[in-house]
Amino acid sequence: MSKGRERAAKARQIVADQKAAERRRTVTLWTSVAVVLMLFAAGLIGWTTLRGQDDGKVTVPSAAVDDGTAFAVGAGPVTVDVYEDFMCPACGSFEETTGGVLKQLATAGKITLRFHPVAILDKFSHGTAYSTRAAAASAAAGQEGKFTEFHDVLYANRPAENTAGLTDAKMIELAASVGLTSETFTTAVNGGTYKTWATQATEKFSKKGFNGTPTIAVNGEQLNGPDNSVPSTALVTETIDKAAG
Repeated sequence: MSKGRERAAKARQIVADQKAAERRRTVTLWTSVAVVLMLFAAGLIGWTTLRGQDDGKVTVPSAAVDDGTAFAVGAGPVTVDVYEDFMCPACGSFEETTGGVLKQLATAGKITLRFHPVAILDKFSHGTAYSTRAAAASAAAGQEGKFTEFHDVLYANRPAENTAGLTDAKMIELAASVGLTSETFTTAVNGGTYKTWATQATEKFSKKGFNGTPTIAVNGEQLNGPDNSVPSTALVTETIDKAAG
């Protein structure tokens, strides 16, 4: 090959190398732009989520009644409201002694039984906010039409005060044992969808002048036993009978 041809070949190679380098730079540039856009989008989504949390947005379950604070069983003429915390020992005792009777009266069409999950015992669950998480999970169950079933299995497995309470995974497992297996429910529990709802429901409970659980009301009137104790089954049924006329 003559020197002229050799120089021409080298020149063509240099041009080809320059074009290849330019193409690589272009690909790298657009790849970088794509990555930046993806990171920006992810950041925007995260910021929007955090902003929604900061704004205190409350997701109220559409199945809830009484200003979005309760889940009803039955449609009888007498309304019985039960305000309860799923870690509360006294609530557990009331459920054992009187809960079944109230559910029977609701099924028989004699009362409208309204359960109000509240969270006043978070400080007794070693920082896990079990009362709030359990109330929120019960709202998710209510939204799926399984409030009573989930309510009952939570009480059957009620943790003692001053323990960490049930984990979200355990509550999901218990829900499955009573036929509640939807992905919607699982997502709501794991994501804490109704935690702010539980907080708001507890605030409304407090604004009514109530400060302990269980609180029982018949047709809007708080019912107490002797010395402001939890009312007995006999007192509850007697008061319902009087209210029914």
